[in-house]
Amino acid sequence: MSTDTDAVWLVVGLGNPGPSYAGNRHNIGYLVVDELASRMGGPFRAHKTGRADVVEGRLAPPGAPAPRVVLAKPRSYMNELGGPVKALATFYKVPPARVVAIHDELDIAFGTLRVKLGGGDNGHNGLKSMRSSLGTGDFHRVRAGIGRPPGRQEVADFVLSDYSRTERKELPFQVDSAADAVACLVEQGLERTQQQFNS
Repeated sequence: MSTDTDAVWLVVGLGNPGPSYAGNRHNIGYLVVDELASRMGGPFRAHKTGRADVVEGRLAPPGAPAPRVVLAKPRSYMNELGGPVKALATFYKVPPARVVAIHDELDIAFGTLRVKLGGGDNGHNGLKSMRSSLGTGDFHRVRAGIGRPPGRQEVADFVLSDYSRTERKELPFQVDSAADAVACLVEQGLERTQQQFNS
């Protein structure tokens, strides 16, 4: 796939703002965009829409051809983040097909990834809000597995709880892999990314 270096991609980390949510399973999207921002060497800054923090740059070494990327952390809670995503997509003129949502996925084991285009929201309030605001579900998803809650724990309590001590040791590897998948997706396309990362 040839790289369109004029194309802009909007990469959104799904999560809830504020320190009390920072270590939650539901906030894996924030962790991944933080890693990507670190690779791009830029700090997050408030966007002029006032509803998200963003970093702009490219995910390739300096001088290498690569599309422009806008990393975003909406300031809204999960069930309302579609509004800020829509505002950013409009501002940067990004069609849904170049929007990437990074989110937690209950139906995938912890430590594994799946990348896809489109699909349902599977009860995920962040995806539901994005679909509603964008008017379509045809955006890319980088799905970071968190597995199902143990025993009879409610799903809502599980996703809003912190990773276990054992998981926290493995988490950096999952975050790193998800960040690699995003870079592969914007630079080499969906098919190549799925071949490499859909473990």
